[in-house]
Amino acid sequence: MENPVKISALAITLNEAHNIDSYIKSLWFVDEIVIVDSFSTDKTLALASKHDKVKIFQRKFDNFSAQKNFAISKAKNDWVTFFDLDEEITADLANEIIKKAKNPKAIAYFVKRDFYFMGKRIKYSGLQNDYIVRFFNKNHCKYNENLVHETLETEGKTENLKTTLPHYTYKSFDNYTSKMHQYSALQAEMLYKKGKKPNYYHFLFRPFYRFWNQFIFRLGILDGKEGFILAYVSAFSVFKRYVNLWLLYRKID
Repeated sequence: MENPVKISALAITLNEAHNIDSYIKSLWFVDEIVIVDSFSTDKTLALASKHDKVKIFQRKFDNFSAQKNFAISKAKNDWVTFFDLDEEITADLANEIIKKAKNPKAIAYFVKRDFYFMGKRIKYSGLQNDYIVRFFNKNHCKYNENLVHETLETEGKTENLKTTLPHYTYKSFDNYTSKMHQYSALQAEMLYKKGKKPNYYHFLFRPFYRFWNQFIFRLGILDGKEGFILAYVSAFSVFKRYVNLWLLYRKID
């Protein structure tokens, strides 16, 4: 299906050479692809620059919201997509976006993500209803100021797309824990700016609660050993968040 409406595709990258070609090819329906790169050291930029639609900007990474809002500012079209590179933009999803772009009834569209961890589809663990905006009008949307787990704030009507989005977020345990460490550090910085100080409650109860909430109450146990690993690492990331927060206060003592 050809798309008569011009759409800009946006992405932020850091060492995504393993994903960049397939990501760009899946965006056959857009008019331009804007990539904001955090100074990758692999072949991400060399591979991306081979494609005619691609426009590359380099910007030092400070946080996800600022990086994404910068990307939005570089889009020449009003309607944009903003997918992660570990998400699979299927032909069905692309065609649904084209249909919505021709006659939009909302200013932003949510898509339900199917979460895959180490090759297995995760059906529970609190990820059963993972909806996220991936197609929107840039004039009515902006990412909030969260340093991590940023949210797109929308001013107007929103709708859900029918097609789901495969999300291959973590292909290995090391990859997963690496990202958890990054997120924990950014979350600690957010808490530090709010003047939050860690105590025994944060170190002992919060990780304990996170594990049992995800593994039992959010049915992670039904995802098998992968569900257990996700709950365990999630709990540890909470512990690491408050360790990082404690270390931030130690620096000023």
